[in-house]
Amino acid sequence: MRIVAGTAKGRALTGPKPTSLHIRPTADRVRETIFNMLGQFLDGQAVLDLYAGTGALGLEALSRGAGRVVLVDQDREAQALCRQNTDALGFSAQVEVLAQPVARALDALRKRGERFELVFADPPYAARVVETVLDGVTAAGLVAPSGMVVVEHDKREAAPDAHAGLTREDQRRFGDTLVSFYRAPATIP
Repeated sequence: MRIVAGTAKGRALTGPKPTSLHIRPTADRVRETIFNMLGQFLDGQAVLDLYAGTGALGLEALSRGAGRVVLVDQDREAQALCRQNTDALGFSAQVEVLAQPVARALDALRKRGERFELVFADPPYAARVVETVLDGVTAAGLVAPSGMVVVEHDKREAAPDAHAGLTREDQRRFGDTLVSFYRAPATIP
């Protein structure tokens, strides 16, 4: 697993132990396709990475010019990997790791008045929580106007065309994985 492009291009990321059942890193080619669709450079954007695992999506965003990233994961191995990869890439000043369940993190970020131009969510496929994630980030007011929410999910889980004020703009399939891209409206109440 490596950073695909940007200032840290080619740098290796530490992945989970082979025995880990809870962390499923996003493959390099999937990350590359996601960022090709989002645009190569993120010009100072604030990024939220839910169910961060190794932190690969958020750290890829930083390599491509994002201003800051919040990585959220409740799994201790994932938290350690996020911190280890962040430190190894020299991004510590731009990364916050929230070691808590996603619902609690969303509430904490709401209370701080945070907004993100880009939100990634890669929940465990068995959880079937695409709509829950979309509800959570919009109810907490975390998606900036015209912001993008990118959700990875199992191909057997249907993702709605629109949900909680977000509109699905695209969807790509990679084997058993679907990646759904949702756009927030230009003005958010």
